Formats: sequence, C-alpha cells, structure tokens
Amino acid sequence: MHVDSRVIQVGTGMIAMDLQEKVTILREGFLVKRGHLVHNWKARWFKLMPDKLIYYKYEGGKRDSCQRGKIMLKDCVITCPYLEYDNRPLVFRLQTKTCVDHFLEACSREERDQWAGDIASAADKLEDLEGGPDEGDDSPGVSPTTPGSSQPTHINLSKVLEAMYDVHSGINMSSHVEQGRMYTNCFSGSAVVDWLVFAQLALSRSEAVTLASALLEEGFLRTVGLRSVEALRTAGPSELFLDDSTALYSFSDNLKKRGCVKAETKLSTVELSGHVIKRGYLLKQGQRRKNWKIRLFVLRSEPSFLHYYDPTKDDIIPAGGFPLRGSLVSSLDDNGVPSGVKGNIQGNLFNIITQSDRRYFIQAPSNREKMDWIDAIREHT
Repeated sequence: MHVDSRVIQVGTGMIAMDLQEKVTILREGFLVKRGHLVHNWKARWFKLMPDKLIYYKYEGGKRDSCQRGKIMLKDCVITCPYLEYDNRPLVFRLQTKTCVDHFLEACSREERDQWAGDIASAADKLEDLEGGPDEGDDSPGVSPTTPGSSQPTHINLSKVLEAMYDVHSGINMSSHVEQGRMYTNCFSGSAVVDWLVFAQLALSRSEAVTLASALLEEGFLRTVGLRSVEALRTAGPSELFLDDSTALYSFSDNLKKRGCVKAETKLSTVELSGHVIKRGYLLKQGQRRKNWKIRLFVLRSEPSFLHYYDPTKDDIIPAGGFPLRGSLVSSLDDNGVPSGVKGNIQGNLFNIITQSDRRYFIQAPSNREKMDWIDAIREHT
C-alpha cells in the first residue's frame, strides 16, 4: 500500500488473536525513533505484528533479546510524510488512540512510505475483527505521562552532561571501595540522583533515575564495579540505573575528547555532489574502539563515494566516508569470527578495503541486503 495522503485515519474495532497470529511478523528492519520522555533519536530494530509495532535495541552487533517497547495499532493515526523536522525529511508520525505521538524515521522515502503503508494496512485489518479483550495501548517505556506525574517532557542530555561535568558546580568524583577493590574518579548512583534533584534537573528521585538511565544508555555515563554492571545486565528498560550508594558510575572514557574533529569528517563538496545510488541502515565496526554502531550508509556515483552518517544526530554532514575507486569489497563467512572483527556478530558480514588499504567491517540486517550492497558497491569500484 502506497501512502499518498498526509493523514490516514485507521478504523476502530477489537481483536482476538490466536497464538500463531501473535508471532506473525509482517515487516522488520531499522528505524530511528524519537525518545518518548527524553527527545533524542535512537536507532532501533522494529517488528511489525498484526496488532502492534515492537522494537528492540542493538547491543554491539546483536539485537537485544529484551523488547524495549511496543506501540499498539488499534485506532491509530498515521501522518506520512511528517514535515515538522527540517533536518529529518524521512519521518512519519504514528499517533495512538490515547493521542501519544511516536516519531519514526526511515532511511529513504521508499522505505518511509512502505513502512507507513504496511502499518496502516495492518491497523486497517483490525477494524474487521471482533472478539477478545482489548490490549493495553503502550508498554511502560512508551506510555503517556499520567496526570499529576512529574516525568520530564523534553531534556537535552548534552546540557545535563555539561552541567554534571562542570568543574565548579558539577557532581563530585571521589574514590570508592567495592568488595575490597578501589575505584577512583567515580560516584555512587544515589549521589547522581541527589545531584540531579539538587540541581533542579529532576523534580523527584524517580524522575532523576529516569534521566540517569538515559545518560547511561546513551554512553555518557558508564558502570563501575560489579554492582552496577550486574544491574545493567539484568535490568529492564526502565531500571538501567540504580539509586543506590553501593552502585558506582563514572563519566564515559571518551568524555575528554569532546569537540575533537576526526580527519575523516573533513569532506569536500565534490564528494557529496554525486548521484545517490543506494541508502540504508547498516552496522559498522569502529576503527579504534572496535564497537558496532548503526549508521546510515549512502552510496554515490560520479564521483563514486560511500559515506556514513550517525542517524541519531541532526547533522547533515557525514561522520565519515571514502572513495570507492580501487576498493575491494567481499562477503565474509558467518562461520567463525574473521581476524580484526571484535564484539558480537549478528551475521551477514562483509568488508571493504580501500585503495589506501584501510579496512571497514560492515554487517547488513539480512543476507539479501548484504549481497545487494556488495553488488552495488562493486559496480562503482
């Protein structure tokens, strides 16, 4: 179904689903979602089911088995395209029957329209079904703020981080002992909560925990010691951070590197003038830290370049890129981990070796997408 109109009203109705229908996946892939409480953008793996849209986080190179949230489709309204974000023209909006807005961004106009159309089609079918009890509208991670609650509605995490890191008024770092081991330059979970409330960045301790969890999830804070590491490993989406004097945290190791400009981001206008051949979300291994990040890749011709962007940022400047002339691209076997590859591997791995002998390891969401990317890149090397 192609979505032509700005707004699609989906019919009402109730649905009873058997076990087989509940595991039916109509569509799946990467989308970038705006946070519900903290309005930053995060890449998530989405699955479209007959009655809901569920999403997961990618940890390293593998999808987290823990569901991060769900959006029920009954009585929803889709707006496609949603043109309120100047630097994000590929966004569409899904509004639930309780008027909770969810903003989702695809990697291309075709993908955006296909996602919106498939969601609308699934929701349309709910109108014709009757029966069992009506499910809840949203999981705790995406539910609207209840009346009288003090949850944050719009928070700039970078500003919070800068305030915490301020040498004069920020949080105090000190040494702590946990299970006989000394940790330096860190702070307890309860100290973070105390500071956020004292600095009036949160109105309550529960709100401060939500904010601290967002800082931790975005990598601005890191766990220190066994207590906080174990809590992060076993916690649910709303329990990442512990308001506890025995749980230790610290600033991210690369915090002091803020503001530095990588050489690979200095791109010329000529590089970006080529015709766009292909776009899509892929997982890329970092050159230094060897961690896996979701990136929006754009293949251009005349001249032939492959650029990649951080989809969580509004920047229109690529995070990096390289010319394809003289490059070699090849598929890597999913059996075993090739030399130079670190972390969790989902599969569908390929690499690109540039003319300057720099190696890029990339994972595609599926084998078909991997081969499509390999074929497209080879045509321009």
